[in-house]
Amino acid sequence: MKLFATSLIMALSVMARPSSAVPHTRRSSNSTPTEEQILNFALTLEHLENAFYTQGLQKYSQQDFLNENLPVWARGRWVEIAQHEATHVSFLEGVLGDQAVQPCTYNFPDTDPKSFVAVSFMLETVGVSAYSGAAHLLTTANTITSSAAILAVEARQSAWINSAVQKANPWNTAFDTPLGLNQVFTLASAVIVSCPSTNQKLPVQAFPALAFPAGAQPGQTVKLSYNATSTSESLYVGFISGLNSTIVPLSSDNTVTIPANLQGVVFGIVVNSSTVVSDDVTVAGPAFLSFDFNSQGQDEVVGN
Repeated sequence: MKLFATSLIMALSVMARPSSAVPHTRRSSNSTPTEEQILNFALTLEHLENAFYTQGLQKYSQQDFLNENLPVWARGRWVEIAQHEATHVSFLEGVLGDQAVQPCTYNFPDTDPKSFVAVSFMLETVGVSAYSGAAHLLTTANTITSSAAILAVEARQSAWINSAVQKANPWNTAFDTPLGLNQVFTLASAVIVSCPSTNQKLPVQAFPALAFPAGAQPGQTVKLSYNATSTSESLYVGFISGLNSTIVPLSSDNTVTIPANLQGVVFGIVVNSSTVVSDDVTVAGPAFLSFDFNSQGQDEVVGN
């Protein structure tokens, strides 16, 4: 199943996205979003997850899951996950009151239960990175505590999907990977078609999409796909894993050698700096990558 999942995630990363699907404001790198904006950004992501599970469970029956050789108990767990996401939406709406953003219109790429599983894993994992990456922007004790409680549930769900269902590693490194608001929005915007114009403008912008070839693995030299230009003579690819980034050169033909020591979920970003990965130097991405490893810490490609 995991090779199929990887292929779907690569396709998802290059789906066409409208240039202004979500009302947003361009912010300078030294401006700080308000806590209300951060909570509305979180609600935007929770609306997305809520819609994905609602639509998916309406499309795929228990028999559909069984026909794809998924465990008999799997769909029931996704019903529970759907309930969690609906509760997160209700909670954030209650906190934000009449300032709460409304759901958008989405175009999810799943076409069967297996692709539903793959997208679910990506959404839950990016959700973990979103909450951990935004934690330093929160200022109220109650908000920090409730956000941490939601983050923990997202992490449990991501781990369950990848280990119990996809038969791969339940975690990545000793640290998960915090992502910035724009990095998260770049990934989420691939499935957002449009949002109500009355929604609060969010302090985010999407970078050009970046895609790695399906099945790309550490140690391989692969060609990247993205639609962006840079005035820099030299480009690089930053691979973010946990709290660390590994930056390697990107060749003029857009090929890069993926560092051999990477494991678990990794985010690849094309940058014009050889020393730092940040919004100011981003050219394209991030792209979502998942490199499986077994219980002995050895690299492992989980097949269908």
